Amino acid sequence: MRSIATGIFAAVLLIAAGGPVAAAEPVFAKAGDSLPEVSVRSLDGKELTIRSVVAKKPSVLIFYRGGWCPFCNRHLSAVAEIQDDLQAAGYQLIAISPDQPALLKKTIAKGKLGYTLLSDSPMALAKGLGITFRLPDPKFETYKKRFGIDLEAYSGANHHLLPHPAVFLVDTKGKIRFAHVNENYRVRLEPEKILAAARNSLKKD
Repeated sequence: MRSIATGIFAAVLLIAAGGPVAAAEPVFAKAGDSLPEVSVRSLDGKELTIRSVVAKKPSVLIFYRGGWCPFCNRHLSAVAEIQDDLQAAGYQLIAISPDQPALLKKTIAKGKLGYTLLSDSPMALAKGLGITFRLPDPKFETYKKRFGIDLEAYSGANHHLLPHPAVFLVDTKGKIRFAHVNENYRVRLEPEKILAAARNSLKKD
C-alpha cells in the first residue's frame, strides 16, 4: 500500500506549504500492493478477516456497488459463467459489496450465483484499496426518492460510500497480482479478460 500512503503524504505536504491544491486524483491499489488487514462479513453475519479468506486459495475479488445495481447484477451473472474455469485454474471467486449480509442472499438467489458473496458494509476493505467514492447528497436523495434505492438501508450505514467497480487477483498471502478499476460504473471488465488475467498470473510464479 506504499503508493496510497505516498499520495496522501504528498497532499498533506502541499497543504502545509500553502500551495494550490487541485482535486486529488484517486490512488487505487495496484499489482504489488497487499490487501489491508480488515474484516468483512459472511452471509450469516460472521466477521472474517479478508486475509484469512484469501489464505485458503488464490482469489478473484469482484467489487460491485450493490444488489440494487442492474449493471452489477449483469456482471455478477456474466462472471458466473467462468467460475468453473477459474476453479480449474486454481482460483476461488468472491464478490464484495456494501450490502448487508441478509441482502447478499437475495442477490445470490436472484442471479442464481454459485460463488461467495461478502459484505463490506463499513467499506473498510474498499477504503483500504482506495476504490471508494461518496455519493453526493443530491444524488443520494434522487436515488432514494425517485428510484426507491435507499443506500443507508442496503449498507446499514450513513457513510453514503460506494466502491468503483473493480477486479483484483490476489495470492494466498494477500498480495495483489492484478488490478482493474473503472470509475465508469457502466463499464465492467469482461469475464474472458478476467480469466485470461488469472491464467497469466499463475504463469508468473
